Amino acid sequence: MDGAMGLRVLLCTSLVSLLTLQAVPAWGAPKRPKGSEKRQAVDTAVDGVIIRSLKVNCKVTSRFAHYVITSQVVNSANEAKQVAFDVEIPKTAFISDFAITANGKAFIGDIKDKVTAWKQYRKAAISGENAGLVRASGRTMEQFTIHVTVSPQSKVMFRLTYEEVLKRRLKQYDIVIKVKPRQLVHHFEIDVDIFEPQGISKLDAQTSFLPKELATQLIKKSFSGKEGHVLFHPTVGQQQSCPTCSTTLMDGDFKVTYDVSRERLCDLLVANNHFAHFFAPQNLTNLNKNVVFVIDISASMEGQKVKQTKEALLKILGDLRPGDYFDLVLFGSEVQSWKGSLVQASAANVQSAKNFVRHFSLAGATNLNGGLLRGIEILNKAQRSIPGLTDHAPILIMLTDGEPTEGVTDRSQILKNIRNAIGGRFPLYNLGFGHNVDLNFLEVMSMENNGRVQRIYEDHDAAQQLQGFYSQVANPLLVNVELQYPQDSVSDLTQHSHKQYYEGSEIVVAGRIADNKLSSFKADVQARGEGQELKTTCLVDEEEMKKLLQERGHMLENHVERLWAYLTIQELLAKRMKLEGEEKANLSAKALQMSLAYQFVTPLTSMIMRGMVDEDGLQPIIDKPPENSQPLEMLGQRKSFVLSAMQKPSPTYPTYGVQQLPCQVTGVDTDPHFIIHVPQKEDTLCFNINEEPGVVLSLVQDPNTGFSVNGQLIGDKSRSHGQHEGTYFGRLGIANPATGFQLEVTPQNITLNPGSGGPVFSWRDQASLRQDEVVVTINKKRNLVVSVEDGGTFEVVLHRVWKGSAIHQDFLGFYVLDSHRMSTRTHGLLGQFFYPIDYKVSEIHPSSDSTKTDATMVVKNHQLTVTRGLQKDYSKDPRQGTEVTCWFIHNNGAGLIDGVHTDYIVPDIFWAP
Repeated sequence: MDGAMGLRVLLCTSLVSLLTLQAVPAWGAPKRPKGSEKRQAVDTAVDGVIIRSLKVNCKVTSRFAHYVITSQVVNSANEAKQVAFDVEIPKTAFISDFAITANGKAFIGDIKDKVTAWKQYRKAAISGENAGLVRASGRTMEQFTIHVTVSPQSKVMFRLTYEEVLKRRLKQYDIVIKVKPRQLVHHFEIDVDIFEPQGISKLDAQTSFLPKELATQLIKKSFSGKEGHVLFHPTVGQQQSCPTCSTTLMDGDFKVTYDVSRERLCDLLVANNHFAHFFAPQNLTNLNKNVVFVIDISASMEGQKVKQTKEALLKILGDLRPGDYFDLVLFGSEVQSWKGSLVQASAANVQSAKNFVRHFSLAGATNLNGGLLRGIEILNKAQRSIPGLTDHAPILIMLTDGEPTEGVTDRSQILKNIRNAIGGRFPLYNLGFGHNVDLNFLEVMSMENNGRVQRIYEDHDAAQQLQGFYSQVANPLLVNVELQYPQDSVSDLTQHSHKQYYEGSEIVVAGRIADNKLSSFKADVQARGEGQELKTTCLVDEEEMKKLLQERGHMLENHVERLWAYLTIQELLAKRMKLEGEEKANLSAKALQMSLAYQFVTPLTSMIMRGMVDEDGLQPIIDKPPENSQPLEMLGQRKSFVLSAMQKPSPTYPTYGVQQLPCQVTGVDTDPHFIIHVPQKEDTLCFNINEEPGVVLSLVQDPNTGFSVNGQLIGDKSRSHGQHEGTYFGRLGIANPATGFQLEVTPQNITLNPGSGGPVFSWRDQASLRQDEVVVTINKKRNLVVSVEDGGTFEVVLHRVWKGSAIHQDFLGFYVLDSHRMSTRTHGLLGQFFYPIDYKVSEIHPSSDSTKTDATMVVKNHQLTVTRGLQKDYSKDPRQGTEVTCWFIHNNGAGLIDGVHTDYIVPDIFWAP
C-alpha cells in the first residue's frame, strides 16, 4: 500500500458491542437555557481525533428502507491516530455498499460469492498478504466496525449503505437508528424521508437518550398525504451532557414510528415488471383462539429463567379474552398438563391456571418431543370434539431453554413427529430461551408448521420479551389467508399463503409480472374471519402507477424490484435450512445468484474492499453473520478481537452455529473420540486414539504464539479383567507462553498458573477470571470456557459419574467453539483440522456389521476404508449427549491425521514446541 496514504486498517469482530464506554448521563440532564448555542466553545476532539460530521439519511418508499450513513473524521494531531467507524444496523438488513475515502482516494466495496472471496483471500495469503472478516451480532442489531489509522493532519470519510423491508408489528413500522458517536460532533444529522402511496396516518419520533422536553424541541417532524419527514440536527451545544461538559448526550436509540392509511382494502404496487401487494385489512372482529402453552420445566430453567417465565405467563393469562380456550403443558423428564383439555378462559379458570403457574416446580431433563405432542393432542382433540371451537384460531406456543435429552432425542425424528401430528392445521411458535438453545432446530420446526421462532435473551427484561411476542399473536383476525394471482401473469412469488393474520401486522407478497401482462394483473384474496368469509379482488390502475413514479422521481421503480429481491432472498435462506442435498444446493445457488445480482451482503456473499490493504497486506472482507451466532455475553465480558492473518469466510453453503468456518472442530470426548465437523461437506469425520493411561497427547499447538492444549489420559478404574482398556481425558493443560498463562483442569479442580501457586477453584464455583488477554469462565458443575483474544474460544465439559453409568471415573471433554484466529501453522490432533480439508467418499457398500455401511475415502493422497457410524457430542448435554453420524477412520486415524498418532505424544500437559 502507498506509504503516503498513512491509512492502516484493523478489522475488529465481536458478537457483542465492541467497546465498553463509561456511561454518559442522559436522563435528568440540565434544562437548556435560551441561547445555549452561543455558549463558550467546547473542544470536541478526543485525543486529537474529531468527528467532523455524522449523517444518517433514511429514505423509505413503500416499506422499503434505504439507509446511508456517512461520517467524516479528522486527525488534528501531529501523529497518526486510530479512528473507528462503528455503527449498529438491524439484523434483518443487508449491507449493499461501503466505501472509505482517504486523501482523495476511494476504496469501494465489491460484493462477491464466498468462494471467490476465499480464493482472493488465499491468493493474498500465499503471496504473503493477509485478509480478514468483519462480523458481529447482538439482540436485534448487528455491529459494523472498522478501525483505521489516519496520518497526522488528515481526514477519512466513511459511507455505509444498507437496506431492509420494514415489518409491521402492533400497528406500526419502526425505524431504529443507533446513536453512539462517543464524542461531540460538529455536524450531526438524522434525516428520515418517507413516501407511502397509501398515505401516512401517523408519524412519531423519540429518543432514549434525551429528556422528553429537549427531544420535542430538537426533533422536527411532519407528514401530509403520502409524505413524511423527520429531522434531528442538534448543535454541538445541544449535544453536551452539561453546559461546560465535553461529553455527549447522544447515546441510545433514535426511533421513528409510522403507519399508513387503511381506507382501501387493496394496496397493490406495480413498477418495472414487479409488484408488491400489502394486505392489512382494518375493522375486523377478533377471532377467539384456542391456545396451548408448552413450557420447559427441566432443571436448566432454574433461577431467573423460571421466575421470568412465570411472571410472563401470569400476565399473558390475565390478557386472555373470555371467549378464548386454553391449556398449559409442562415438560421436564415427564409431561404434565394443567387440565389435559381446553377450557374456557373464564375468570375462575384463569385464576386456577395462575395458581398452577405460581406453584409448579422444575424437574429432570428435557422431554421436548413428549411435551409438544401432548399440546398438539389437546388442540387436535378440541378442534374435533368440542362444538363451536372449530371456528376459533388454534395456536401452539412452546418455550424451551435447552435441547431434547429425554424420550425421543433424535432431531429429525422429532421434526417428523411434530409435522405429522400438526398436519398443517395450525401454527407452532417456538421461543428459545438463552444462548444454549438450538435455535436452528427450533426454527426449522416452526417453519415446517407455519410459525416462526424467536430467541428470548437472558436479560432483566426477559418477561417483557415473552409478553411482547405473545402480544403479536394475541389477536387473530383471519385464518387460512390465500393471496392468489393469475398464473400466466406472475412468476417467482414470495410466500402468499398464511395460516393466520394477526391484528396490527401485515402480509406482504411480491413477484415478477410477465411482459405485457400489466393490464390484466390482479390479486384475489380469500380468508375466513369471525363468522364470515372474506373475499376481495385488487386490480392495478396503470395511470395511478405512472403518477406514483412521477411523484417519487422514479425511485419507486427500483424500490419495488429490490423489495421483491430482498423478500425472495430472505425466504430462500430460510427454506434451505430445512432441506438437504441437491434441493438445498439448488436453493442456495438461487439465493447466491440473487444476492450477487442485487449486490446484497448475505450469508452467501462477502464484500471485499477493492484496493485496500493494511501495512501487512490485510484486505478487508465484510461478512454477514448468522442470526444464531452465539454471543460472547456467555463469557460475562464485552470483548473485541483483531482478526489474524488466516481468517476464512464461510463455505458457499454455510452451516449455522457458534461460528461459520470452512472446518469447524467439535472436539474430543469419552474414549477418546475425536469428532471433526466439515461444514463444506455437510459431514463429520471421527477417529479414536488408543493409548495407555498416563500418556499426554497434543491437541492444539500454535507455533506462532506458543499457545497449546494438551490432555493426559486416565483409565477406567473399574474395568473388568479382559475388558477393553477404556481411556479418557483426566487432565488438561492450556497455556499461552506469550502472557505466562497456564490453566490446569481436572474433574476435581481448576488451577490458574499452578507452577506459581495460583488460585484453585472447584467445579462447584461460578466464576469469571481474566489474565491479560485470556478470559476463563467456570459454569458451576457443568463446563468452563476459555477465550484467548488472539487465539480462540474453547470449552471443557465436566463428566461426573452417575448411577447406572457405564464409566466409573469422572473425566473431561474438550471442544473448540472458535478457532478462526489461530494461525495456519496450528497443529495437534485437533489443531490440524482448523482449516479446510478435502476428501471424497465412494463405493458405499454393506459392512461386515449388518447395521453399518463401509465406503472408500480418498484423503491426503491416502485411500482408506471407512465405516458409517454414530458418535456422541457432549458439548451441550454432558450426561446424555447428542448423536452425530460420521465416517469413522480406523487404526488411530491413520491416513487422516498427519503422520502417525504416536507423533502427538508429548512429555507433559504444558509442553510446547
